[in-house]
Amino acid sequence: MDPISPDSDALPTPEGRGSSPTPAADARLAAPSLPSRYESQKRRDWHTFLQYLRNGRPPLALAACGGAHVIEFLRYLDQFGKTKVHVAGCCFFGRPGPPARCSCPLRQAWGSLDALIGRLRAAFEESGGRTEANPFAARSVRVYLREVRESQAKARGITYEKKKRKRMAAEAEAPAPSSSSSLSSAAAMSTTATERSAGDAPPGGSS
Repeated sequence: MDPISPDSDALPTPEGRGSSPTPAADARLAAPSLPSRYESQKRRDWHTFLQYLRNGRPPLALAACGGAHVIEFLRYLDQFGKTKVHVAGCCFFGRPGPPARCSCPLRQAWGSLDALIGRLRAAFEESGGRTEANPFAARSVRVYLREVRESQAKARGITYEKKKRKRMAAEAEAPAPSSSSSLSSAAAMSTTATERSAGDAPPGGSS
């Protein structure tokens, strides 16, 4: 059977019931589906990581990449960070919202790195990588992210777990919103989380 061309009548319309598609319907069918914001960011992150491997001295093949190389990549991204992380000798160490500037270095925020690893872990498997060989799921990477979270929590005076528990308790005590307001709140929370994730994006659009 010959393939159906776009100009052929694949499904003939019964007599008396046919109708020509409207211009709006034609436009919807012809318009290509755009990738979501998450998918676009994941693609940029993946290309950035592959470029990082190619720029290595010597270049590193993806098949030879392990957890240690992923950690080196995360440390490399720190130079593009925008989050102030106070050192132990700083007078603002452990104080959230310091009242003045200091010379402490800027780093990638833990939340940005955690989200980045999640996207790269998915991109690796979508590119044909085996789950058991996924370097982004290595135990050493999880340990590194936990250490970054704990060190930044101390330096910035933030406790991520307590903030999460307080938010959950407040949501449990609040009255149930209507369906329309629930959808609006969910959309707003999703947009805010995505913007925070992209705040420390590396060059080339990665995060």
